[in-house]
Amino acid sequence: MSSSTEDPISQIDLGNTFGALFIGAILAAVLFGLSNVQVFLYFQTHGSTGITFHKLVVIWLWIFDALHLALIIHSIYYYLVINYANISALTEIVWSFKLQIVIDVILIYGAHVMYAYRIWIVSKGRSRTLPTIVCVIVVLVSGPGIAAAWSIYQCHVFTDLLRIEWATFMALGTITCVDLIVASSLCYLLAASRTGFSNTDSFITKLMAYTINTGCLTSLFSLTTMITCAVMPRNFVFLGLEFLVTKLYVNSFLALLNAPYYLQAGANTTNSSEFHMRPRPELHIKTSQDGELQASRKNMFRFFGDEVVHSTRSVKPQQPIEVAVEMDSFSSA
Repeated sequence: MSSSTEDPISQIDLGNTFGALFIGAILAAVLFGLSNVQVFLYFQTHGSTGITFHKLVVIWLWIFDALHLALIIHSIYYYLVINYANISALTEIVWSFKLQIVIDVILIYGAHVMYAYRIWIVSKGRSRTLPTIVCVIVVLVSGPGIAAAWSIYQCHVFTDLLRIEWATFMALGTITCVDLIVASSLCYLLAASRTGFSNTDSFITKLMAYTINTGCLTSLFSLTTMITCAVMPRNFVFLGLEFLVTKLYVNSFLALLNAPYYLQAGANTTNSSEFHMRPRPELHIKTSQDGELQASRKNMFRFFGDEVVHSTRSVKPQQPIEVAVEMDSFSSA
């Protein structure tokens, strides 16, 4: 008798179900704030280049990223506020939760397409075999993501998600493989772009490190989500992690767009300090090497598919060589 009158809401562990979704929404909002900073920095450093393809891509990513967060917040508000203690509503999948899965697919595979485009740009003047293979793989693996989104959209209650675990594993597994392929392809093409100048080669090495780190970060979270879904399929921890995967893809691509500016500014600062510390007999040699180095670096930015960035930092400009020579002559006199 007591079991039949027991409160049904107590049979649900809200901590690892809707509590996990709530924590995932908070962390997703934090990552959206980071993406806002990334977008602001990109437009600040590329403000004088006019309307470009990459600016439109950044705007598109920001709009869909904001829509993704809005859908997450609506779904959490629907379950925890509007239908508080309504057990029948807690078992149903709200429309905003389904739609955010569709936005997931659009953002993740949109980021993969942009990575493939970057690989195509980097391979300019070389064999197109590798970028063609990467582009074909990116197009083909969009199928599992679309199938997973369609399968989840057909579900009406959360228990239906247990029947389509294969779709989750297939989608997360394919995007992890694409991450590894994209990161390795970019690193290979960047490594083949070494010019022989130590500073430029160091610049390329740092770009490779950015590529590897961003690819490993998104792959790690995708694998974590997949493992969590396999180990704990009856709670929503993997769904809370899935909120973060999409945000990480957006932040990773924006970080890759902003990376050349920071590396270029840091390299210019280092070159300026090294220039002033050089003895006077090496000034002309250093000047010619710096000119070739700057030309090589500009070609690298153009080669990498970026517009010319105008530094807004307070980087100390190089003083004319004549000033240093006259001061040395004055002090020796």
